[in-house]
Amino acid sequence: MTVPAPRRSGGRPTAKAAAKLETTILDAATTAFLAHGYAATTIEAIARTSAIGKRTLYARWSGKPALFRAVVERLMTRWLSTAEDWVENDDLQTALNEAAARILAVALTPEAVALHRLLIAESARFPELPLMMRQAGANAGTTRIAALLDRAIARRDIPVRDTTLAAEQFLHLVLAGPQRRALGLGRPLDDEQTQVWGQAAVALFLSGVRS
Repeated sequence: MTVPAPRRSGGRPTAKAAAKLETTILDAATTAFLAHGYAATTIEAIARTSAIGKRTLYARWSGKPALFRAVVERLMTRWLSTAEDWVENDDLQTALNEAAARILAVALTPEAVALHRLLIAESARFPELPLMMRQAGANAGTTRIAALLDRAIARRDIPVRDTTLAAEQFLHLVLAGPQRRALGLGRPLDDEQTQVWGQAAVALFLSGVRS
């Protein structure tokens, strides 16, 4: 006869239980930070929403800055994963149109708009927030676009230039208008208008970068 394995009582939680608890905490923290901002969000409130004690939370993150960084890193990982299947195309315009479409699809999600609003509202009081964003992977988009431009230079499709700077300019050209509208500073773009905006931004960028 098979003897059932004894149930775990007390002690350390299983890896599965620990991962589930971490997800619960990060979900609660994400909702709180994006809804209320960095300053107004407290460790106490997140612990209460997660139905845990503060000691349990502090065992995983040293404090609010570390927890916020974990929230941003998780969001960035989720968003950047959508870029993994960007089309690697030798036609620069096609590649940039694909990049613009995917970047806009991510940047205009409610979570991304809320995070952008948080950074605008609180970066003056908490200058570490933009640094956290960069460390969490926000620079990955610039790196990816710069790589597209480097390959175009190698093919002699465009003149030699500072591709990191050009990539930053491309992202501003693609994102600034739609993001401002999504924040309420103008009428938000619908899906068709967003596609037209992205393609127009690419055409304008290429007109400059090829000169």
